[in-house]
Amino acid sequence: MAEGLLITSQMGLFWHQTTAPLIAPFLKLSVAACLAMSLMLFFERVYMGIVILFVKLFRKKPHKTYKWEPIKDDLELAHFAYPMVLVQIPMYNEREVYQLSIGAACGLSWPSNRIIIQVLDDSTDSSIKDLVELECKRWASKGINIKYEIRDNRNGYKAGALKEGMKHNYVKLCDYVAIFDADFQPDPDFLWRTIPFLTNNPEIALVQARWKFVNSDECLMTRMQEMSLDYHFKVEQEVGSATHAFFGFNGTAGVWRIAALNEAGGWKDRTTVEDMDLAVRASLKGWKFVYVGDLKVKNELPSTFKAYRYQQHRWSCGPANLFKKMVIEIMKNKKVSMWKKLYLIYSFFFVRKIVAHIVTFVFYCVVLPATVLVPEVSVPRWGAIYIPSTITLLNAVGTPRSFHLIIFWILFENVMSLHRTKATFIGLFEAGRVNEWVVTEKLGDALKTKPGSKAPRKPRLRIGERLHVLELCVGAYLFFCGCYDLNFGKNQYFIYLFLQSFAFFIAGVGYVGTLVPNS
Repeated sequence: MAEGLLITSQMGLFWHQTTAPLIAPFLKLSVAACLAMSLMLFFERVYMGIVILFVKLFRKKPHKTYKWEPIKDDLELAHFAYPMVLVQIPMYNEREVYQLSIGAACGLSWPSNRIIIQVLDDSTDSSIKDLVELECKRWASKGINIKYEIRDNRNGYKAGALKEGMKHNYVKLCDYVAIFDADFQPDPDFLWRTIPFLTNNPEIALVQARWKFVNSDECLMTRMQEMSLDYHFKVEQEVGSATHAFFGFNGTAGVWRIAALNEAGGWKDRTTVEDMDLAVRASLKGWKFVYVGDLKVKNELPSTFKAYRYQQHRWSCGPANLFKKMVIEIMKNKKVSMWKKLYLIYSFFFVRKIVAHIVTFVFYCVVLPATVLVPEVSVPRWGAIYIPSTITLLNAVGTPRSFHLIIFWILFENVMSLHRTKATFIGLFEAGRVNEWVVTEKLGDALKTKPGSKAPRKPRLRIGERLHVLELCVGAYLFFCGCYDLNFGKNQYFIYLFLQSFAFFIAGVGYVGTLVPNS
């Protein structure tokens, strides 16, 4: 017994002698850097909160900011009074949702001789290709002007498909292009509500609608996604539109002026965020964007953890990589004001796309837990509690119905911050997976039991496929820090550390989202 205590005492003395001269100074520097990033994010969130409050109080709607008049019939011109609209639907092996998107696009209310539906099918599964082509022929037989286009390669992925689609001769007849991903279902009046912004305001290049999630109640993970994306649409996009007439194009549920798209250089596949790339380039040419928050387009959230991780990698890696590629170009641009350039570089890219990811993981999952082990280093209460609490509350206002889930949201976002941080660094340093593009899996009605059909089988557990080593390692680290704080520490962080470690463990064994039966 005495020998064990002596060994423990010697280990404690060795740890103290090591941490004081070596680890403590580095950890203090890390805390200072994390606090600085937290303040950046805090002031950014407060600024956006003030702007959105102003927008709501003074009812600063797009219809009041810009001229909006419905397109009127002309007896002499007949339907030629309406602009020609191209509707693009890029898809890749979309067995579960292709009928929904094609059907919704063909159901858009617009003069039939003034609209072209273009299905860009990059599917590699020949059976799915046949189904999509058959669906296009079915709508064509009903008098819909629909084109089924394929390529012999997938170069450039979605950007490559959209770029190739714009090369067809019939596109030269079109003034505007509406884009919908394969799981998006616009209402029939979508074009009636968006096109007038473009026809009445020649300075506007893009009209963006909001996403409406049809499966947000499918599982807890989709509820968490809804909370994050609602803030993006209700606050970030609204603020960008109201203040600088700029925001990131969401890649779908939007209408572009084709002249602006071409002037900006068209679609480029240099990053995994071709939509944001195009938006930034068009903005630097002086074009304005309009976000119409009360126009919603139904779509599907990824409901499997695998699909969500791939999506978040793309959404985090791409912006960081684009920032690296465009920061000098933005600084040298002479067509936009200094304020807009500052907004693009600092607010849009640096704080929201880089700092937000890094500080969430590094501070709350690495540095803060590490201070438990090094008593010489402490985090002020305002940095550990007040600022993150305020940021969290400001994020949660976008989805009031899920406010009671805020603790789960915090824990889940911290877990996902591991992948977002990793992807951000991959984008900044252009590492191996920088241009990895994995199409987000859509389940559609695949898991719903139809009348007369058998219920889906319970998923078989394939441990090797479902274990995520990074999450398990971070979970073990947080659990160790929690145990140390409970027994020896004075910070009282152990409750948070245990909860967060359990969240990482749950993600680490794959028990997140919808479990899809194996075939």
